[in-house]
Amino acid sequence: MGKPLVIVESPAKAKTISQFLGSEYIVRASVGHIADLPSKGMAVDVDNHFKAAYELTERGKQIVKDLKADLKNATVVYLATDEDREGEAISAHLEEYLKPKVECHRMVFHEITRSAIEHAVAHPRKIDRHLVDAAETRRVLDRLYGYELSPVLWRRVNRGLSAGRVQSPALRLIVERERERIAFNSASYFDIDALADTAPQFTARLIALNSLRIATGKDFDSNGVAKSDVVVVNEKQGQELLAGLTGKSLTVTSVEDKPYRSSPKAPFMTSTLQQEAGRKLRLSGRQVMSIAQSLYENGFITYMRTDSVTLSADAMGEVRDTIRSTYGNEALSPSPRIFTSKIKNAQEAHEAIRPTTMSQQSVSVDYDQDRLYDLIWKRTLASQMSDAKLERTNVKIEANNHGEIFTASGEVLLFEGFLKVYLEGNDEDEDEQEGMLPLMKVNEKLDCNYITATERYSRAAARYTEASWLKN
Repeated sequence: MGKPLVIVESPAKAKTISQFLGSEYIVRASVGHIADLPSKGMAVDVDNHFKAAYELTERGKQIVKDLKADLKNATVVYLATDEDREGEAISAHLEEYLKPKVECHRMVFHEITRSAIEHAVAHPRKIDRHLVDAAETRRVLDRLYGYELSPVLWRRVNRGLSAGRVQSPALRLIVERERERIAFNSASYFDIDALADTAPQFTARLIALNSLRIATGKDFDSNGVAKSDVVVVNEKQGQELLAGLTGKSLTVTSVEDKPYRSSPKAPFMTSTLQQEAGRKLRLSGRQVMSIAQSLYENGFITYMRTDSVTLSADAMGEVRDTIRSTYGNEALSPSPRIFTSKIKNAQEAHEAIRPTTMSQQSVSVDYDQDRLYDLIWKRTLASQMSDAKLERTNVKIEANNHGEIFTASGEVLLFEGFLKVYLEGNDEDEDEQEGMLPLMKVNEKLDCNYITATERYSRAAARYTEASWLKN
């Protein structure tokens, strides 16, 4: 008696899926692409609708041979490669080169769990030719750009480098940013800070002089010219201000307490996972995707190549049940949070990247997999938690009879909400960190026995990190 033949991409995924399907199915792996454009020549007919001349790779020839042997006893074929452009192209090539005489179906799933696999077997579809065309178009663009640009890199930079549809625009962004930095003219200005002799102590910064705002780095253009409505404090003025303020008391003129709420971010999609893992775990984009691939193939997370930030109804229910049982109803958002992608032409066939089960908080596989899984688990959980409640205090302080106005800000956390679980990283430089402020009243006198004038410079846009480039 024959058996259904299921073809996936990787041996690790084949092993996991075979455990769910059992001995009644044959599960094999294509080990990625079986066909590609030949390594020599353009292999793209630009005069015939850009037709690509695909051929079996050396490894692909052996894979096809082995799969044809399995096909002899197959009752039906399920092409279960990943549900993205590349996966669709692999399925199309498998169908083309295997030429199965039995029924051939496309089987898709977003997570490797028993229920997901059983549902995929019961609800197959046909190969999506639009996705296949999209994958082949990307490959053709690699050739059209790469074969023209790569030789330039070989002559000017180093042999073995390649250019294409991704590297070329990426390089352009980096070059444009570097040219912007080279052309940038830095300007010098001084910040005046006063350390208040209170408990706890805090630092107030001079923000206005004679009703005019003091310049900061953001007030200078790329030529080092400041806006017309600000005062640029130079070294001489800084020393004069220090002399005039030293030993003088300052007066609190305004205390504003502003409560505000902070909401959690959406669950991860591919780009946000790479960015956040880069910030928090110091992993490269390639490392993140390799680790995520292993987590996916072993059934720990949903598919890791997605533009979607949505959760399925079942996943939403499990996440909210986990929050309720772990942290209580007060930590749960009043109603389910529905997120939508802001990416134009987003590929949202999948869910967001999430654990396949929220009851598993760690995977205990290896160090990096544990760390990345923990990040995904916490981000998913936090996405359905209640807002954090905070209070920001802004204080204005004036020097007696001199027209100088200082300000200081601080935050108080009133209710943790999602911050109990997760705090998103930040790419931006934080020059000023808000801290605790003492309780102050209007007209209160403050002694400031330590005042400084610090020279600073306006700065060009920072070079891209991998995370900030992905964000752009």
